[in-house]
Amino acid sequence: MAAGFLLVYLVLALTFGFTLLTTEVAIGRKTKQSPLTAYKELQPKWGFLGILACLVPIIIMPYYSSIGGWVLHYFAAFLSGKSELTAQEGYFGGFITQTSAPLIFMFIFMLAAAVIVFLGVDKGIEKCSKILMPLLLIMIIGIAIFSLTITHTDDNGVTRSGLEGLAVYVIPDFTGMTIGKFLTVIMDAMGQLFYSLSVAMGIMIAYGSYMKDDVNMGKSINQIEIFDTLVAFLAGMMIIPAVFVFLGKEGMTAGPSLMFIALPKIFSAMGGIGVIIGIVFFMMVLFAAITSAVSIMEAIVASFMDSFHITRRVACVISFVISLALAVVVCLGYNHLYFELKLPNGSVGQVLDVMDYVSNNVMMPIVSILTCILIGWVLGPKFITDEVEKNGGRMGRKALYNVMVRFIAPILLFILFLQSIGILHLA
Repeated sequence: MAAGFLLVYLVLALTFGFTLLTTEVAIGRKTKQSPLTAYKELQPKWGFLGILACLVPIIIMPYYSSIGGWVLHYFAAFLSGKSELTAQEGYFGGFITQTSAPLIFMFIFMLAAAVIVFLGVDKGIEKCSKILMPLLLIMIIGIAIFSLTITHTDDNGVTRSGLEGLAVYVIPDFTGMTIGKFLTVIMDAMGQLFYSLSVAMGIMIAYGSYMKDDVNMGKSINQIEIFDTLVAFLAGMMIIPAVFVFLGKEGMTAGPSLMFIALPKIFSAMGGIGVIIGIVFFMMVLFAAITSAVSIMEAIVASFMDSFHITRRVACVISFVISLALAVVVCLGYNHLYFELKLPNGSVGQVLDVMDYVSNNVMMPIVSILTCILIGWVLGPKFITDEVEKNGGRMGRKALYNVMVRFIAPILLFILFLQSIGILHLA
C-alpha cells in the first residue's frame, strides 16, 4: 500500500498540488498582500475568505509547536545518552502527560521560530533557510542510504533487508484494492499534500507577496514542486525500509505513533549505531519542524502587519503571545485539561486532535474549495495564468490548470471535505 500511496501522491502533486500552489503564489504576487487581506483585494465581497485563510495558521501554530517540543525533547534525550529510555514502554505517554516538561520544550521551540520571524525575511527566514535546508537534505540522504543497508532477523527467524523494504515502498501492490480503498488512498494523499506543499494555510500567499514581478513564477513553482517531491520521496525512503526491516509490513501502519514510539525502539535495536542515527534523525526532524513553524508564523505575522498596519516586531510579539497561550492549553490537554471527544470522522481526540481536525479536515478543504470557486468561476483562470506569464514566460500545464481549478480540484476537495466530516465513508 505504501507504493500505491506514493504513486497517487506523485500524480496528485503534479496536478492537484500544482493547481493550488500556483493559485496561491499568484494571488500573493498579484495583490502584494498577506492572506488576511489578499482575497479582499481580489474581490471585496470575498474578504471573509481571507479571514478563514488566516485562521488556519493561527490554529495550527500552537499544536505544531507542541509537537515540535516533543521532537526537541527526543533530540535532547538521544544527545544526552538517554536513548534507551525513549525505547521503553510508556515513555512517550509518560512524557506528554507531565505538566512542566512539555511546556518548557514547547516554549523553547516556539521561541526559536519566533526569533527567526522577528529578524525578518532577509536576515531571519532566508538566512535560516540557506543554512538549514542544505543540512536537512544531506541528513535525509544519509539516513535514507543507511536504511537500505540494514538487515534484521526477528524472533521467528525471518530476515528482512532494507532493500526489500525499498521494494515495498516503490513497487505498487494493488492486491485486494477496491474502488473504495483506492479513493481513500487518493483522499489521504491529498491531505498529505496540504502540509507538504504548505497550501490552504496562507503560507504561499504570504511568500508570493514577497516575490518580485520580474521573477519567472512558472519556473519557481516547478522548482518548489521538484524539491518538495524529492524531499517527500527521500523521507519515505529513509523511514519505510527501516520500519519494514524491524517491524515488517504491519509496523508500517503505526501511524502518528511511529516517530515517538516505534522508531526509538528501532534505533535501540540497532545498538551503538542506532544512537548516532537517532541523534541525526531527530536533529533532521527538528530542523524541518522549525522551518515549517517559521513559515506558519510568517503567514500570521504578515497578515497582522497588512491588516492592522503595525511593524513586524509588534506583529511577531502579538502572534507569539497568542500562539503561546493556545499552545499551553494544548500541552495541558494531556493532563489537567484532558478529555476525550468523538470527532465526526470517527476518531477520538483531545485538545491537540480537535485543533488538528478543525484546521486540517474542515477549514483547509473549505478554504481551498472557495479559492477554486473564486478563481475558476468568479475571476476566471486567466486571472492567474496572466500573472504567471506576465514577464513573457510560458506557463506549463496551462490547459491542465484551467480544467483542474474549475472542475477537478473542487470536486476532489468536496469529496475530501465530506469524508473528513463523516458524511461520506469510502472504505
